[in-house]
Amino acid sequence: MKPAIDVINVSKIYRRYARRRQFATLKSALLDGSLLGDLKPDETFQALRNVSFSVPKGCTYGVIGSNGSGKSTLLKCVAGITRPTEGEVKVDGRISALIELGAGFHPEISGRENIFINGIMLGLSKKEVQRRFDEIVEFAEMQDFIDAPVKTYSSGMYMRLGFAVAIHVDPEVLLVDEVLAVGDQGFTHKCLDKFSEFRRRNKSILLVTHSLDLVEKFCDEAHWLDKGISKGEGDPKKMVAAYVMNVEDSEQHSLAKAEATRLAASAKNVTGAPPVAEERDPGSGVRDPEEAPLNPVDDAETTRDGFKATEGRWGTREIEITKVSISGPDGESGHVFQSGDDIKVHMTMTAKEPITDFVFGLGLFTADGVCIYGTNTNLEEFQPSEIVGECSVTFEMDSLDLIEGTYRLDLAAHKADGYPYDYHRLLYTFRIKSRVRDVGIYRPAHRWDFGGGITFKGRLET
Repeated sequence: MKPAIDVINVSKIYRRYARRRQFATLKSALLDGSLLGDLKPDETFQALRNVSFSVPKGCTYGVIGSNGSGKSTLLKCVAGITRPTEGEVKVDGRISALIELGAGFHPEISGRENIFINGIMLGLSKKEVQRRFDEIVEFAEMQDFIDAPVKTYSSGMYMRLGFAVAIHVDPEVLLVDEVLAVGDQGFTHKCLDKFSEFRRRNKSILLVTHSLDLVEKFCDEAHWLDKGISKGEGDPKKMVAAYVMNVEDSEQHSLAKAEATRLAASAKNVTGAPPVAEERDPGSGVRDPEEAPLNPVDDAETTRDGFKATEGRWGTREIEITKVSISGPDGESGHVFQSGDDIKVHMTMTAKEPITDFVFGLGLFTADGVCIYGTNTNLEEFQPSEIVGECSVTFEMDSLDLIEGTYRLDLAAHKADGYPYDYHRLLYTFRIKSRVRDVGIYRPAHRWDFGGGITFKGRLET
């Protein structure tokens, strides 16, 4: 059977615009030679590289990838909005593109007139638009405003009307590019119901989205693009899993690079006392290391003092924390974990001379500095005896049930009275990922129970 969409070795090259090479007119560009052929490699940007795939008739096909991966460029090539630099795109049947909604609307005329103009532009006859007019207006929820000039519409009204016109063209092939944010939650559900109706009627849908749940739920197949290159296609769950793993690898690299920068900066600025935030009381100065406790988990007074310290490192280094790593269930050091993972924080340290007064502490913070949890060996009544030479300390957290977000760690070695040997303030960052979009900080273990006449259609796997 002939496919609904056939993308064959499609490449798309754009010219990078710079002041040193701008054509004043099309004539001057043509006189100077080809628009792309004579450009140097650093003067072009390849949005797509030899992308190929087929969408069978009746298939819902998802395209996923990060920003800049070429998803929207691909959709525009399929829609005919732009032409591939190389390769070919074949589409069998009437096509409707939910890409730039309302792109053909004229702001000075009414919504009613724009529906007719836009519908005709999308391939309908005037009679067909007339027959579907009431349904379009009702779907867009625009009954009270349809005769007002489009320029008086809010952005949401504008997008809803554009969506309604495009969806009621009744195409054989529907192209969708991140348009589910065109209204409130009720309108979003209406859009999803319309997609489901298209699937039941065996229409072909090409969907570009960042919503991985939507791809897993609606799509029969998925295609992963990365920097314009096809990374794979097939089962949506497998493609989403591969894409998520790639995103996590990128985040690991980014977090590791940022952490290395912070550690290098802190190593150049090590003092015996902590750096202090600007909101400290005027004239208080920098405290003496022996003046008061510094670990923000010793007591309430110390907490107030410790939270005034800015990111950095300080201490005498009589005990020195030489290496820190964070690992998940697989035991591999990393920076990105799943909510509920078992997490270990491992510290390697050195004491050049025997020391008998020592405490190890850890504080867990949100990215904006809210303390989630803090403890130390003194609070947990470990009685120190001696530390000497190279040693290690591991802090294990079983099932770290945090919501998705970025978190930071305080780590410290100090005396029982707070005298700092080596204090690492907010230098270590990790990220928690979760498919559940709950709010707050902590995800307690929980379950739901329902009785009586309460029923649900189902539940997405998380």
